[in-house]
Amino acid sequence: MGTALVYHEDMTATRLLWDDPECEIERPERLTATLDRLRQRGLEQRCLRLSAREASKEELGLVHSPEYVSLVRKTQVLGEEELQALSGQFDAIYFHPSTFHCARLAAGAGLQLVDAVLTGAVRNGLALVRPPGHHSQRAAANGFCVFNNVAIAAAHAKQKHGLHRILIVDWDVHHGQGIQYLFEDDPSVLYFSWHRYEHGRFWPFLRESDADAVGRGQGLGFTVNLPWNQVGMGNADYVAAFLHLLLPLAFEFDPELVLVSAGFDSAIGDPEGQMQATPECFAHLTHLLQVLASGRVCAMLEGGYHLESLAESVCMTVQTLLGDPAPPLSGPMVPCQSALESIQSARAAQAPYWKSLQLQDVTPVLTSPSTHSPEGRPPPLLPGGPMCKAAAPAPAPSSLLDQPCLCPAPSVRTTVALTAPDITLVLPPDVIQQEGSALREETEAWARPHESLARKEALTALGKLLYLLDGMLDGQVNSGIAATPASAAAATLDVAIQRGLSHGAQRLLCVALGQLDRPPDLAHDGRTLWLNIGGKEAAALSMFQVSTPLPVMTGGFLSCILGLVLPLAYGFQPDLVLVALGPGHGLQGPHAALLAAMLRGLAGGRVLALLEEDSTPQLAGILARVLRGEAPPSLGPSSVASPEDVQALMYLRGQLEPQWAMLQCRPHLVA
Repeated sequence: MGTALVYHEDMTATRLLWDDPECEIERPERLTATLDRLRQRGLEQRCLRLSAREASKEELGLVHSPEYVSLVRKTQVLGEEELQALSGQFDAIYFHPSTFHCARLAAGAGLQLVDAVLTGAVRNGLALVRPPGHHSQRAAANGFCVFNNVAIAAAHAKQKHGLHRILIVDWDVHHGQGIQYLFEDDPSVLYFSWHRYEHGRFWPFLRESDADAVGRGQGLGFTVNLPWNQVGMGNADYVAAFLHLLLPLAFEFDPELVLVSAGFDSAIGDPEGQMQATPECFAHLTHLLQVLASGRVCAMLEGGYHLESLAESVCMTVQTLLGDPAPPLSGPMVPCQSALESIQSARAAQAPYWKSLQLQDVTPVLTSPSTHSPEGRPPPLLPGGPMCKAAAPAPAPSSLLDQPCLCPAPSVRTTVALTAPDITLVLPPDVIQQEGSALREETEAWARPHESLARKEALTALGKLLYLLDGMLDGQVNSGIAATPASAAAATLDVAIQRGLSHGAQRLLCVALGQLDRPPDLAHDGRTLWLNIGGKEAAALSMFQVSTPLPVMTGGFLSCILGLVLPLAYGFQPDLVLVALGPGHGLQGPHAALLAAMLRGLAGGRVLALLEEDSTPQLAGILARVLRGEAPPSLGPSSVASPEDVQALMYLRGQLEPQWAMLQCRPHLVA
C-alpha cells in the first residue's frame, strides 16, 4: 500500500474578484506552488495520484443543511456585485462563480481519500484542496471555508464504513470552530485543535475556543482545545503539545482513523499565524500520528498563506506519509512558559474525562532554577524555556526556507543482520569471515577487552553489527536490526555505543530493555543518554543515566514512552539511536514495535535494534516493518497505568524536569 495524493486543477478556478485585504491571501497559487514543489522534489511521482470528484448533494448533506447547499449552488449564476453582496453576509468569505464546483471538489477529494484508505487501496494520503473547510458550519460559510471537508469525511467514514472512533487533529493556526460545533456532542469523534487565541483577541474571537470548552452532553471530553495565548510558538511547543496532551488521549481513545485538518499557517513565516515552527516539525507531527489507527492517516489542506513555507511544510508531510524518516529538528527544544501554561490548562480541563490524565499531578510546582549544562550542550537543557513573543511578526528566515529541507533517504531503509537460521536474512558480505580482512581485524580488536565476545558465534555477530553500524553512519543504510548471543548482549551493546561515538555520532541515545547495565567505562561527557526500562527501581543517577521498572500495564508503558522516553529523546536530539532488547526484557511484539516506531522519529530515522539470537522471528519481522516506515499494530484500548507505574514516572519527572525542559508539561514558578 502506498500514499494517495488527491487533487484537481479546477480547484484553482475560484479567486477574489474585488478588493478585499482580508480575503486576498486565499488565492490559487497556494495549490499551484505546492504542487510544483511536490513535483520538483519527486514526491508527487511516488504517490498514487487520484483526481478529485465532486461530492454529491447527499454527501454534503451529511453535515450541511439543504438550504445552505442550495444557497451556495446559486452562486454559479450570480454577477460580481451580487457575489460581493452575498459574501458580505458572512465572516471572511468571498464567492466566485466557480466556488460551488471547487468546494464540491474539495469535499469530494476528502471522501475519495477516506474511501481509498479504509478499503485498503492505500495506506494514507493527502488531499490538496481549496477552498478549505474547518470553519464552515451547518448553514454558514466562514473564514474562507465553504463546505466542511474534514467533517464531511468523518461523517462519511461513520455512515459508509461503520467507524466508531475517529480522531480529528486540527493543526491550523485558527480554531476550527465549524468542526467543533458539528461534533461537540458526539463521543465517536475526538476533535483536537491548537490555535492562536491570545485570550480571545484573535480571530474568530470565540469564548468556546478556550481550553475549558470540552464538548456537550455525551461528547464531554471529546473536544480538546489548546489555545496559544502568544505568538512565536515553535518546534518544542508543538512537540510538547503532542506528547503531553494529544497522544495520551489519542491512545486511550484508540481511533480507527485519523483525519488531519492540515493548515500550515501555523508554520514559520505565515502572516496569519506568526509562529516559528519549521517545516520539518510537520514531518514529526505526521510521524507521531502514524502510530495511531494502524497508520490510517488522511490529511486535508486547510490554511497556509506563505507560499514557500506552505510548500515546504506540505512536502515534509507527504514525505513522512510515504514512510521516509523525519529530518532532525532545528533549534533548542525548550517549550516556552506560555505554551506550558496552555498545555497545563488543557490537561486540567480534560482530566475529569480521561483516565490517562487522572492519576497525574496537573497543578504547577515550585522549583528553583538550575543552570547545570554539560560542556558543549546547547540550551535545550536549561529549565523554564524562553518566553514566547507577545505580538511580533515571525518572518521566515531565508536560511530555513530557501534551502531544500528534504533529506534524500538512503537507498536501503532497513538492513537485517541476524544469525538465527529460521529468520530471513539480509547479510553483509563474506568479508567478515575472511582471515586478514580489515573488518575481521577490527572486529577482533573491539572484541578483545570482552571475554564474552571471544566465542566464534559472538564474534561473527559482532562483525555483522559493526558492518551494519558503519553503513548507517555512512548514510548507506537508514536503520537496522542485529542479533547477538544472550551471553554477549551487554558487551556487544558496549561496543556498539563506543563504535558509534568514535565514528561520527555526536549524541547517542541508548534505550536498553531488560537486564542491561550501563557500560562502566562509558564517558560522562553528555554525549550518551542511557535509558534503562526494566531496572529494579526508578532512579536518575545523573541527567544522562535513567532507569525505571518495566510498566506492568499497557497504560503504564504508554505513559512511560510519552511522558519520559520521548521528551528526553527530543530534548537530547540524538543523531543515532540504539534500542537493545536484552535478557528478560519482557516486551511483547506490539509494544516493542511501538517503541521502535516512535523512536524512528529521532536521529533522522537512524535506529539500530539489537536483539538476542533466540528472539522469535515474529519479533524481528515486526521490528523490521516499523523501521522501514510501516505503522505498528494497534495495542487496543489502553489500560490504566498502575499506581506503582505512575509513582515511578512522576518521581523521575520530578528529578529530571529541572534539567530536561521537554519533560515539562506545566509552567514552573521560580522561587
